[in-house]
Amino acid sequence: MFFHVQKLINPIVADEPDPEAANALQEGLGGQFGEMRTMMQYLFQSFNFRGNAKPYFDLIQGIGVEEIGHVELIATTINRLLDGSPRYQGKNGTTPGDRGATPLNMALTHGNIQHFLVGAQGAMPVDSTGNPWSGSYVYNSGNLVLDLLNNLVLESTGRLQKCRMYEMTKNKTARSTISYLIVRDQAHENAYAKALETLGVNWGKILPIPKFDATKLPEVKVLMDKGVHLEQHHWRLDGSEMEKVFRGASPSGPGELRTTQRAPEGVAVTLGAIRPEEFAPGLPPELLELTEQAAKMALN
Repeated sequence: MFFHVQKLINPIVADEPDPEAANALQEGLGGQFGEMRTMMQYLFQSFNFRGNAKPYFDLIQGIGVEEIGHVELIATTINRLLDGSPRYQGKNGTTPGDRGATPLNMALTHGNIQHFLVGAQGAMPVDSTGNPWSGSYVYNSGNLVLDLLNNLVLESTGRLQKCRMYEMTKNKTARSTISYLIVRDQAHENAYAKALETLGVNWGKILPIPKFDATKLPEVKVLMDKGVHLEQHHWRLDGSEMEKVFRGASPSGPGELRTTQRAPEGVAVTLGAIRPEEFAPGLPPELLELTEQAAKMALN
């Protein structure tokens, strides 16, 4: 069973809509090395896990559960970057076509037109070029060492791509999520590298990948100063053996790894505004009144 708390795993900083940045983040969501793949790969590895190596099972499954929150975070960030885009914000008339307004005209030249034609200014399960996410991305060999090696490559490639995304945009909304995922990808690099260390691998000076001074990225430095790249939560309510693996010196640099017993606090989730220019305005007044009545009845 999975238990859900209606909070985002990390805050999203407010900024202007930016459809180009939204499309770049689609690679981090639905690309071959994106958050949808990490979520599905680790969960399927845990569903199919065999044998009595429970600390490794707990490690893989714990990261997989965290990745569900990462999928929600990056999808919500894409929504925020598209919401009201391109800089609609009701300034060109609140009714589609009002006084000749074309509030979606910039969709013809900015970002991914399918965000507007198909997605109603929302995230989609595709990469940055519109290719649908594929279950064939998921690697689950059944061999623990092979799976851990592939997971490490996956996290390293995902971190590399997010570092490139960071360099593509100054948008605060995009960077707040990209920075967090850069740091958490390093934590997951540490997790899989540490697991492989316990199985006899000596990493030397290879990690982290990409190897650079991440503290030069201001938003990343704030998170690293807090040690976010050194901690991992197991998300289980019935106890975990992850700590038998995720502990000791970090494989990717200074610091001690720690398995936390308390989940992150999270931040409140707010629903997006209605967008009449997408002809997806939410509930009409008469249906909204019915839902409010139903909610009051449920409380009585």
